Amino acid sequence: MDYESLAPLLPRPALPDQATIGLEHWAERASRAGLAPDQDPARQPAGRRVLESLFGNSPFLGQIALTDPKSFCRTIEMGPDASLAEALSEIAAAAEAENEDTIMACLRRARQRVALLVALADISNAWSVEQITGALSTLAESALESAIRFLLSQAERNGQIDLKGDPCAAGYVVLGMGKLGARELNYSSDIDLIVLYDIDKAASCGLEVPGPFFVRLTRNLVRLMADRTADGYVFRTDLRLRPDPGSTPLAISITAAETYYESVGQNWERAAMIKARPVAGDKASGDAFLKYLRPYVWRKSLDFAAIQDIHSIKRQINAHRGGSEIALHGHNIKLGRGGIREVEFFAQTQQLIFGGRLPDVRDPATVAALRALAEAGLVDAPVSEEMTAAYRFLRKVEHRIQMIADEQTHSLPETDAGLDHLATFLGYDGTEAFASELLGHLRTVERHYAHLFEDAPSLSGPGNLVFTGADDDPDTLRTIEGLGFKNPKVVAGVVRQWHHGRYRATITARSRELLTELVPTLLKELGSTAHPDGALMRFDQFLARLPAGVQLFSLFYSNPGLLRLVATIMGSAPKIAERLASRPALFDGVLDPGFLDELPSLDELLADAEAALARALDYQDALDFSRRWAADRRFQIGVQLLTRRVDAERAGQAMSDVAQAVLSALCPRVEAEFSRLHGGFGGARLAIVAMGKLGSSEMTATSDLDLMFVYDVPAGTDESDGEKPLPPTQYYTRLSQRIINAITSLTNEGQLYEVDMRLRPSGNAGPLASSVGAFEDYQRDTAWTWEHMALVRARPILGPKALCDRLEKAVVDVLVRPRDAEKLLLDVASMRVRIERHNRAKSDWDLKFLRGGLFDLDFLAQYLLLLHAPKQPSVLARRAPQIFRQLSEAGLLDAEIAAELAEAFRLWQSLQALLRLTMGGDEADFDEAAAPEGLKQLLAATAGVDDFAALRVKMTATAARVYDIYRQIIDEPASRLGRIDEGNQDER
Repeated sequence: MDYESLAPLLPRPALPDQATIGLEHWAERASRAGLAPDQDPARQPAGRRVLESLFGNSPFLGQIALTDPKSFCRTIEMGPDASLAEALSEIAAAAEAENEDTIMACLRRARQRVALLVALADISNAWSVEQITGALSTLAESALESAIRFLLSQAERNGQIDLKGDPCAAGYVVLGMGKLGARELNYSSDIDLIVLYDIDKAASCGLEVPGPFFVRLTRNLVRLMADRTADGYVFRTDLRLRPDPGSTPLAISITAAETYYESVGQNWERAAMIKARPVAGDKASGDAFLKYLRPYVWRKSLDFAAIQDIHSIKRQINAHRGGSEIALHGHNIKLGRGGIREVEFFAQTQQLIFGGRLPDVRDPATVAALRALAEAGLVDAPVSEEMTAAYRFLRKVEHRIQMIADEQTHSLPETDAGLDHLATFLGYDGTEAFASELLGHLRTVERHYAHLFEDAPSLSGPGNLVFTGADDDPDTLRTIEGLGFKNPKVVAGVVRQWHHGRYRATITARSRELLTELVPTLLKELGSTAHPDGALMRFDQFLARLPAGVQLFSLFYSNPGLLRLVATIMGSAPKIAERLASRPALFDGVLDPGFLDELPSLDELLADAEAALARALDYQDALDFSRRWAADRRFQIGVQLLTRRVDAERAGQAMSDVAQAVLSALCPRVEAEFSRLHGGFGGARLAIVAMGKLGSSEMTATSDLDLMFVYDVPAGTDESDGEKPLPPTQYYTRLSQRIINAITSLTNEGQLYEVDMRLRPSGNAGPLASSVGAFEDYQRDTAWTWEHMALVRARPILGPKALCDRLEKAVVDVLVRPRDAEKLLLDVASMRVRIERHNRAKSDWDLKFLRGGLFDLDFLAQYLLLLHAPKQPSVLARRAPQIFRQLSEAGLLDAEIAAELAEAFRLWQSLQALLRLTMGGDEADFDEAAAPEGLKQLLAATAGVDDFAALRVKMTATAARVYDIYRQIIDEPASRLGRIDEGNQDER
């Protein structure tokens, strides 16, 4: 090669100004390097044109030339073949370097020289694409071999190992994967490696525990190759193609690798192993390892599931005909439509399917594989030729992109100027001719690639979803982000982890093959939920705890509706999802044909809870069984509410029935346990009165239990009849505390409920349990108005019938007794003002304290009931909507206003129930700005409107109207009576 022959073959400078600046720098550097005028190419027309082409097209190549002008001239004079041979000799000699700095400098300078000579051979078309990629691969192998020999020799000098004069004796194996293994490295490629070691050989060299030694050696090898110094780097090095890289060391034993591939190796890893080749170290052991794996990679016969899995991997790459998504600006010619990856995968998938029976198609090189497939009659000859031509063209384009700045990029420039630069560098007169040829090849590849699997059933994927290999596919990340996930890299990592067989549910090949098919639908469903990223992580937790996967994945595959349900749970109901993740057996209930049927009645629940606790062997068992039973039932109710099979009112009733049923089964057992030591008073004497949401049967997913404990003992009974007798007050106080502990304590199954006792007589200052007489006296003579308001919801849920009837009558007597209307009005108004001062609504979503919200509605209902019940007992009811309706029927409240108030209550109740179910907390904390669209749509649908904007309008109007009615009925009349006294209510 000389300047005269080379100059006509090189493109004109795309950036003439840059070429001029480069020549100025060259003159300075050439003079400093001592180049004689007759040796200076810049002083010759042909040499000047060569330099202008390099400086005006590639800053990287220009910088190499400037770094060592004499070396540049020598490379031109020697030509690429001789220059490559000399560089490789220098690399081999570097293994004898005295220290790391020396070998690192030598390897980096050799790499720069090879980069220059390969570029010149490429640009001038002196070498074919295969020669270019082969030279780059040889460079990588030589550098690895030299670095390994240096490191092993260094370790031997330090007394860490005895090589016995043979570096291969240590059994250290470096496999080249991907493009290095196939001898197809691109110009700025990193190198994919798998590092193995032979335990027996290591032991013979004095390494009894070889793992840590070889991990350190590998880390140092990567540093020698990849660290950037003043001389640049040799190759970026990637070790993520090793078995399960997230949980294995950088170097693993050959035995461990064999076990991995035989047990949990995936089909994409089989595809990767097609290109695997020992490139450095103990190549004989590497060859033996690959020979051992040959049956794993090249199966004599593939079952349908394996072929289906291979097709699934392909179909997850969204290949459609027509090329509508092939663009010029910014198109990724490696991973994008019609790109290099599609050519490679076109060959590899067919190699996997047919290579077991046809050894001739196993060639790791893409062009050779395409030729072999055509010769075997598996690919039409014209298709093979067109794919080969496209592959070679795309590789040349890829190399030019990378030569410009030595960047590991595969994307075309985003700007017109950048495209024009690239086209000029490729030898085109302008962008138009380049674009025409490029797009022709991309569309050819896309057409053949899509046709390869056009008869395979669709996965209904929303776009590229490729989780093979160690790198994140850019189109896959964009697809994941488009599905609604905020952190697509994490999502991709989680999905890849599923395929490594770390979970029991994914340990079998069949389960992973099924999961491959499910992933597009699964991500689509999870992405449409309220919290996609959280939903995925909860599904991951669920998957991690599953005892097996094939049965469930098969159910999902045959029943997409079931998968949609699970996705909805994971994304929209954190509390339910957490329960499901911690106890996957819950899912057995979902598989029950009756799971989504009508919810059971209270009587059915009472019988079922009793039967569940009857199986308990001891008291601790009873605590665990009660929690498990209640959680299962709440899970069913939550799912039905989430899927809108029941409304909030029915769900509230069902949640309350579950609480009553589990208390009815558990509390007698607590009392029996307590009575073993302290005896009793001749039978059951304790009643539980439900208050709050349990009392009105309006519980939500996060409701606690507002309770009162009331007892009745025969007159004159001083103490219980047990081994350690107690007086009645002490007995029932301790028993009540035992019951509270039984409900609230944390066991292996969690907590049953939280308990709130503040509504008992005298509040926190009063005893935990009251005698029935004391209860009646207190409510008749001492209780404040707000306590009577709370009593509207009271109902006995457990205890002797006679005592429950007496309590029921006592409550009704209090509610229907005549009252001072003005005092009642002022008390209610004052209490609401005080609540407003101390518990102002945090946001428009604070449905409890919002003016016009649930508190105002409950206050209206309870005030009107206490006002009118003395003359019209028919208005007695526990739920606000029912009170409004009965007031209307009695002619005590305008029918239109009653309907408005009832409808408002149902709206707030529905939104509150859904938010507490989905968020697992207080609805006041709902952040609509950050909320995903899925949750907003669910809220809107629950409210019966078309979209979230319409919901906000409805909420504003509803709150305003309720507050207006509240002012008309309570605030304004109270103000006319005089000053509302905020301090006239008990501070309890």
